[in-house]
Formats: sequence, C-alpha cells, structure tokens
Amino acid sequence: MGVSTTGPEKGISLVTVDFPPVNALPVHGWYELADAVRAAGRDPGVRCVVLAAEGRGFNAGVDIKEIRRDPGHSALIGANRGCYEAFAAVYECEVPVVAAVQGHCLGGGIGLVGNADVVVASEDATFGLPELDRGALGAATHLARLVPQHLMRALYYTSRTATARELLAHGSVWKVVPRTELLGAARELAREIARKDGSLIRLAKAAINGIDPVDVRRSYRFEQGFTFEANLSGVADRIRETFGEQPGEGKERA
Repeated sequence: MGVSTTGPEKGISLVTVDFPPVNALPVHGWYELADAVRAAGRDPGVRCVVLAAEGRGFNAGVDIKEIRRDPGHSALIGANRGCYEAFAAVYECEVPVVAAVQGHCLGGGIGLVGNADVVVASEDATFGLPELDRGALGAATHLARLVPQHLMRALYYTSRTATARELLAHGSVWKVVPRTELLGAARELAREIARKDGSLIRLAKAAINGIDPVDVRRSYRFEQGFTFEANLSGVADRIRETFGEQPGEGKERA
C-alpha cells in the first residue's frame, strides 16, 4: 500500500498509487506521490512517466475522514499543501506524464489528470469534482483543462461526472480501452514517446509548459484560499455532515 515506482521497460517509469479501498489519499500520500513523480522525472534514463493506480478507481481525492478526525486545521492545511505539491509535480515533471485512469477520477484525481500530458482511460472511467458536496472547493483549474469552460462550470456546480467517452469527444482523452487493456495502452503510448531523444523531450516539455495560457500553480492556489475560507466559516463542516444536501432534502438525487 502507498506509492511505488517501477521501471517496466527502458525509458519508462511507472508510478503506481495504491491506497485501498478507493484511493482517497491521506496527507502523506500526496507528498509521497509528489516525491515519486519528481524523482522519476529527474532520472536521466527516463523519458516518459506513466501514472497509474491499483484498485477500484484511479483517485477519490483527499481522505475526508482524516480531515474530520482532526480537531484543528492541520490535516486540512496538510491536504491543501500535499495536493498542491502533487499536482505541481505532475505538471512540472521533466518528461511527459501519461495518466492511466480507471474507474472513478474525482477531486484530487482531476488535479493529477488535468496536469498530466496525456490521458488514457478505461471504458468505465468517470471524471468529476464532487467538491460542493464535500464542503470543499478547488481543481476547477484542472477540470478546465479537460472540458470546455461552460461544461466545466456545469459539472462543478452540479457535482456530476463525465465519462471517458465524453472526454474523448472533447479531445482531452487520447484513447479509451477496456480496463484489462488500460496499462498496456498507456505503456504503448509511453514507449512511443520514450523513443525520442531524452534531452530534446525534456526541452519539449519545458517549452509546452512555457506557452500555457494559465499559470496552473497560481490559479489552483487561488482556489485553495476559498476552501480554507469555507472551513473557517463552518460551512465546510455542515456540508460534510449532510453530503451537500439542504435541510429537508432526501437521499435521492435526480
């Protein structure tokens, strides 16, 4: 359990996340992931990183239970900083990062995938930000890198999810495959990338990041300030207790 790094073949580093049962990462997990991705990118023998996960889904965001157990704000601050570091590590990785996404990709998972260079998804993959039902805000910066602006807003405000096929239609997913073929498809793409010259691929990554219209670090940090405000005001605790429902609402959702 945790974050592991393997070298399945020349030029490729496979970083795998495994925090059962749903890959909701505790504070230390986000930092472990950030360290693993950065280390893989610094390795001169690596030309592409594949980011994958074990279990039911790719990522379920932060460990809400860890935050609720904390009588103060240290867990919240740790989660905010850990997510910030992990998202930045993927974006700033010295070589391209291919995200292999299966099952649910929620909350912090969107931060990782939105900052990846390429996304390969299984047929059962779903993407979304249920933040408003969890008393949090954030990662709209990264969802906006996956879907058009108005769709991003609709998904954000409703906490709905989009399927891998829908993201494929928007051009933000490279390929959709059966779950059993997911890792193979991600490695196939990584293998093609890894055939490029190692020095040139690093220059290409830096150049592409340099022409991005949005500073993802600054944009996400701005969002995080509102998450902390929601917690200080007590709104976040109330929402987490009811899973986003207003008083008088039932458990059913349209």
